[in-house]
Amino acid sequence: MRNKILEHVLAIIDLSEKEQDEFLSILKEIKIAKKSFLIRPGDVVTEEYFVVKGCLVAYYLDELGNKHILQFAVEDWWISDFESFFNEVPAKLYIEALEDSVLLGIDKQVLETLYDRIPQFERFFRVKTTKAFVALRSRILSSLQKSAKERYIEFCETYPDIEKRLANYQIANYLGLKPESLSRIRKELV
Repeated sequence: MRNKILEHVLAIIDLSEKEQDEFLSILKEIKIAKKSFLIRPGDVVTEEYFVVKGCLVAYYLDELGNKHILQFAVEDWWISDFESFFNEVPAKLYIEALEDSVLLGIDKQVLETLYDRIPQFERFFRVKTTKAFVALRSRILSSLQKSAKERYIEFCETYPDIEKRLANYQIANYLGLKPESLSRIRKELV
């Protein structure tokens, strides 16, 4: 199980056997059942999580109780309420397991120590953060520039493994559509 995260890390940085062992020793395994919450608003988040197995969703509930999906996370992805994690403020997001999931958590303070002991990890997390920033910017531009049909096609092409694991209403919410609109788009494409 920990080999998955090691492959993930070694694709970006080189580590000695000793450094690999040290990294693996600081990870905490977390099992979370389907429909359970990893994070709720108000929690102060001290860990970020690597998904070994399963599917999770991060969403925000507005003052009217409307759900706004910000992120899905499946195998080999990272998830947390990153504003809470980085700024040490209460979480604003819910992170819920859509499937039984297994995660590896890394504590922020332990991570800071790891940066000092194995500086390559600063590069690893900088690369991951930069890719996440670019993906978020791309999603925002897509929502501003593309039609609903184009956004759905792009979602399916970008995340083919995720699309099959989600309900229609979840994909619609993520894309900023009504489920009926997504159903019409899917019928058009068949």
